[in-house]
Amino acid sequence: MRSIRWLVLVAVSLVGPLVHAGEKPHIIHIVADDLGWKDVGFNGCTDFKTPNLDRLAAEGAKLTQFYVQPMCTPTRAALMTGRYPFRYGLQTAVIPSVSSYGLDTEEWLMPQCLGEAGYKTAIIGKWHLGHADRKYWPRQRGFDYQYGAMIGELDYFTHMEHGVLDWYRNNEPLEEEGYTTELFGDDAVRLIENHDPATPLYLYLAFNAPHTPYQAPQEYIDRFPDIADPTRRIYAGMVSCLDDQVGRIVAALEKKGMRENTLILFHSDNGGTKNPMFAGVMADMSKVTIPCDNGPYRDGKASLHEGGTRVCAFANWPGRIEAQEVDGLLHVVDFYPTLAALAGASTDKCKPLDGLNVWDTIAAGEPSPRNEILYNIEPFRAALRQGDWKLIWQVLLPASVQLYDLSADPSEETNLADAHPEKVASMKEYLNQIAGEAVKPLFLEDQFNVVMWNMNGEPVLPIEEGFGDPDQW
Repeated sequence: MRSIRWLVLVAVSLVGPLVHAGEKPHIIHIVADDLGWKDVGFNGCTDFKTPNLDRLAAEGAKLTQFYVQPMCTPTRAALMTGRYPFRYGLQTAVIPSVSSYGLDTEEWLMPQCLGEAGYKTAIIGKWHLGHADRKYWPRQRGFDYQYGAMIGELDYFTHMEHGVLDWYRNNEPLEEEGYTTELFGDDAVRLIENHDPATPLYLYLAFNAPHTPYQAPQEYIDRFPDIADPTRRIYAGMVSCLDDQVGRIVAALEKKGMRENTLILFHSDNGGTKNPMFAGVMADMSKVTIPCDNGPYRDGKASLHEGGTRVCAFANWPGRIEAQEVDGLLHVVDFYPTLAALAGASTDKCKPLDGLNVWDTIAAGEPSPRNEILYNIEPFRAALRQGDWKLIWQVLLPASVQLYDLSADPSEETNLADAHPEKVASMKEYLNQIAGEAVKPLFLEDQFNVVMWNMNGEPVLPIEEGFGDPDQW
């Protein structure tokens, strides 16, 4: 009998933590906004601390090759659909505040899928997948509860963008005082306190921090007198406040008796901003040193380089996810089928998913079923990773192609395109084939089919809601 029990224990240890049949975990999906890869302690940040995030990362799976789209709206669309945004026209830029389009209502979203499996679904925070028509709003897309902003960039204290209030609870405009990050934390704690643990909960907690404008309560700024740069000091306060709210949410789960059956996911929506063109419209970046740090990775937000698309991330579920570093390739689209499987939810109403079920990779460090990443496909550029090879293809004149071996050169310093013409040709052929499946970017259609150009011959994409500096057109 003892030998049989021993064999069973060995077998369980080999296959990793299992989800018991019929058990549906609570899911807290936390997304930061424009957070640099190295702006968390678990990736080496030294000038400020993120103890709550670091603890969750240390006790769970730190995802070292986790990818998202290079900008906000595309990433949020990908995680809500489990499909690359080029399939429904949201691959280029963000939805400007003056625009009327949104995420295609024919897409079957994560909260709709989980809702049919018995979940209570809630979004607290930033949406940015359509605001001009209520058919695009969260409550119309499967969320039982909504609190926060419909667009993206807003003043942290007035909750306005260019003097227009962007703050709602359950579709109704809401005027209240407070710092957005703290208000989101307050609402999440209140939601957990009032939740019946017998009903599975899916909470999409989408902070707007640390996106511009760089603002923080003075008490948070004062925590970091040793940081010389004033913008970096504010940024540190913003991230520290976010970290404090995560700690409060974990404490609320523990107090409610929900923590042991709660999966917590955390990541940024794209890399930290490096180019002032993509820093937002509510701050004068000519007087600001951009504070984000993407560590060893090249460039940042809006770029197809690693700094724009490989982000800090972890998954934590006590007793179900081993404490480990997971090095397998993962993409944000993978969360949809993975969470659906954990929840026992059907994906029959979904269009064909690009995401893969990566639970065994996250939970037990098994090899990822994913061997490629489609960074993006747009009419003017595309990028692909196959194994350790990465191709960036810009088709604007002058056209360019870059090829990197990420296993030897994760910082993308040495372009190997000339040395490997056959690899370049095969990857370009594949991208061109996939591009045939792409929908024309709604952003370009919305902007009268005109692309603005700067003096360097590069497309001027919107800084959240604008077209950047007119002197560059």
